Amino acid sequence: MTASDAPAPALDLTADAVEITRAICDVPSVSGDEATLADLIERALAPAAHLEVLRDGDAVVARTDLGRDRRVVIAGHIDTVPINDNLPTRFETIDGVEYLWGRGTVDMKAGVAVQLKLALELAAPAVDVTWMWYDHEEVAADLNGLGRLAAHRPDLFAGDFAILGEPSNGAVEGGCNGNLRVELRARGVRAHSARSWVGENAIHKLAPALERLAAYEAQTVEVDGLAYREGLNAVGVGGGVAGNVIPDDATLHVNYRFAPSRSIDEAVAHVRELFPEYELTVVDSADGARPGLDAALAQEFVAAVGAEAKPKYGWTDVARFSAMGVPAVNFGPGDPLKAHADDERVPLHQIRDCDAALRAWLSGD
Repeated sequence: MTASDAPAPALDLTADAVEITRAICDVPSVSGDEATLADLIERALAPAAHLEVLRDGDAVVARTDLGRDRRVVIAGHIDTVPINDNLPTRFETIDGVEYLWGRGTVDMKAGVAVQLKLALELAAPAVDVTWMWYDHEEVAADLNGLGRLAAHRPDLFAGDFAILGEPSNGAVEGGCNGNLRVELRARGVRAHSARSWVGENAIHKLAPALERLAAYEAQTVEVDGLAYREGLNAVGVGGGVAGNVIPDDATLHVNYRFAPSRSIDEAVAHVRELFPEYELTVVDSADGARPGLDAALAQEFVAAVGAEAKPKYGWTDVARFSAMGVPAVNFGPGDPLKAHADDERVPLHQIRDCDAALRAWLSGD
């Protein structure tokens, strides 16, 4: 057996949250390859007498049943985007700040590490807690492990409030923007490039759409007191037959991040209005989530963390909780701007601060 074939060491959830973060980051779990990490999490929590531990695919759920009058669902995904020479993790200091560097440190294994430690150690929290760690968040919505879990066991989502450990710099980020990806298609007539005038260049027909996108001024929309900044951008172009052929088919892929005050249908209608001359196909879509900060538990949590609530611009799985009637916020260590970056890194103090804040709130201190 080679070193790379050796099984990953057992998770020690009594360790410092920073060390737990490092341990789970050093277990590669790119979307589709989460089984090893899910196995480690399940084995680490199984001995805890205060938890019922359940497994669905590569999602692990652990919950208390203490008869509390309120229940909180706390979740985090265990998969990452592909590794790019940024594992194993390492410690580094920049301008006097200590960081843990490596894939997954920000998105979002630091948040998961805090959750795992608290799940094991808080045997008698002030509220009942359902902990969820799930797979396939970083890929298409139809593969999402939380969505699969909701389909198989919707009863597990019962709660008065939910927290998703997405990176938020240790602040509370309410709700999230919706996400829409569409394909705009232009048709032409194929011809030899030496006689281009007898054809119609489909790629050239995309030019008006690109000009419109470049000139588009995204809106900032206030929803329940939070200002959500939208975005509409080209994210891919396809077309071409050969170096001497005028293309008869071309596509432009457009991503629209829309405020949670819009529905998916309204978002699609907006894009159709902007590009009426193109064939439009919806490739992927996900509703946003309103902030949900009017819930009593949400207000208590924001007050306990001691930070002003902010909007979440990116789509997160708080939308799934919102769709099931559970108000949800994002709260976790790490700068969202470093998510998916090759120099992904999380400040150590944010990991420990999130641990302390969530521990104090769940303990009723």
